[in-house]
Amino acid sequence: MNSRLTQITMTSFAGLAFLGASAVWSGANAQALDTQVLHTQVLAMATESDVANNGALLRRAPSAEFGEAADIPARLRRQVVDYPAGEPAGTVIVDTPNAYLYFVLGANKAIRYGIGVGRTGFTWSGTKTIERKAEWPDWHPPAEMLQRQPYLPRFMAGGPGNPLGARAMYLSGTAYRIHGTNKPSSIGTRVSSGCIRMLNADVIDLYGRTRVGTKVVVLPLNDRRMAQLATGLSPSAPKSAQIFDESMR
Repeated sequence: MNSRLTQITMTSFAGLAFLGASAVWSGANAQALDTQVLHTQVLAMATESDVANNGALLRRAPSAEFGEAADIPARLRRQVVDYPAGEPAGTVIVDTPNAYLYFVLGANKAIRYGIGVGRTGFTWSGTKTIERKAEWPDWHPPAEMLQRQPYLPRFMAGGPGNPLGARAMYLSGTAYRIHGTNKPSSIGTRVSSGCIRMLNADVIDLYGRTRVGTKVVVLPLNDRRMAQLATGLSPSAPKSAQIFDESMR
């Protein structure tokens, strides 16, 4: 009798385990499908919602949460602008000469963010994709940077003090990233070693709009074809700022 009861109990547990595993598998696949559908829906609705709420979008940026609210010029604040990009919705365009990054919405509209770009000798251009994304990323200085600055740490854990900031989007085939910063005053300047940095509030916003595989077009320094020339863009920075910002690459 006890043997029969044990067999029934074990059979019941096995059935429950199978149902639980099936539910987990179905839930995971459903979640992945929902994420893909949600991304498509958000992209389709982006133009209408972001244009309609541009005032709120502008007021939300930058964020006092990260100490970014002070002394950020209006032109560098996140906002929807007219932008005939010639690229499909969802594309990221880095306007190097004017220190802007555009997220294309379509219908000749884009969200424009102020950014920091490479200093003289460290700018680059080309078409890449986002190959990896990370929240509060760790920082591993590349070998060539350590050769220039051997006193830099070999590793820094992610967090508010990390020069990569709140988010990072790694660009295919390069050592470069689009990332946040713990120095908001560097936005609008040319002081990095090639990476594109953003206010933490802005990089979190962009991070949520992009995914692995998103196309990123980086315009060369002498290409001013698609944006109004920015005023007040610093061609260089004090040496102390360059030393700090080189660690952001």
